[in-house]
Amino acid sequence: MKTSHHDEHEKMDQNEDKEEQFDDGFPPKGPVIVPLPSQEKVFNLTKEEIAKRPDLSDEEKMKLLFDTHTIEMPSLTPLAKYSKKPVFEVVKRAFDIFASFLGIIVLSPLLIIVSLIIKCQDGGSVLFIQNRVGRFGRKFKMYKFRSMCPDADKKVVELIDKNEASGPMLKIKDDPRITKFGRFIRKTSIDELPQLFNVLFGSMSLVGPRPALPREVTKYTRKETARLLVKPGITCTWQVSGRSNITFDQQVDMDIDYIVRRSVWFDLKLLVLTIPAVLSHKGAE
Repeated sequence: MKTSHHDEHEKMDQNEDKEEQFDDGFPPKGPVIVPLPSQEKVFNLTKEEIAKRPDLSDEEKMKLLFDTHTIEMPSLTPLAKYSKKPVFEVVKRAFDIFASFLGIIVLSPLLIIVSLIIKCQDGGSVLFIQNRVGRFGRKFKMYKFRSMCPDADKKVVELIDKNEASGPMLKIKDDPRITKFGRFIRKTSIDELPQLFNVLFGSMSLVGPRPALPREVTKYTRKETARLLVKPGITCTWQVSGRSNITFDQQVDMDIDYIVRRSVWFDLKLLVLTIPAVLSHKGAE
């Protein structure tokens, strides 16, 4: 039985109106149009259908979200392509291992002192370990020095109405959960130093989009999910361009710009620019 072009377009429109979700490490639901080599037909693949394809790697499944492996970047270029960079990935990983290991050794006295202060202030845990979403939607444990009261996570619901950030993130100025010492290590970015272990173990990189919380990713649009195409990092473009003063939409555009332009020299440039950004405390909270 044949269907008219009008019926096909109507079905596609209905599919696009469905609520996007994030589950089991895979991207939001919705129709994914993958042109065949002949460019004459299209397939509509759902998230579940992509997940069940044993012949596809995690990267190929993620790419299927973006029509023919492309990412929309209206504020930067009309259409920017994502491409694999195997040589860059090898060099980047080698540098991550060397730099993170060296950083841990050099900064070990500071890490020990900060650990002792946090432990003595309220007897709680030194580290704040939280589930984050990494490359291709894989979840991992991210480490930070604890800067909030021990039961901070339980108070999130009470503070949702005070959220001052755009998009899915939760940002509150003068957050009552932050301790006095915690405010200091946040402003100086010392709380991020334990992520050097994440870099050493391979779940993060020195440079890349900041890792999002699972509850944030559930609200991601298709464009925002593009951030998951590379490993998350400790610093990236928007961290050296204003940090918390940058809106969520601007963060996404800057992250996608990094993904498209990523290179060894670009990474080194961002690492160098991170130093004055941290020392100036601009945009730090």
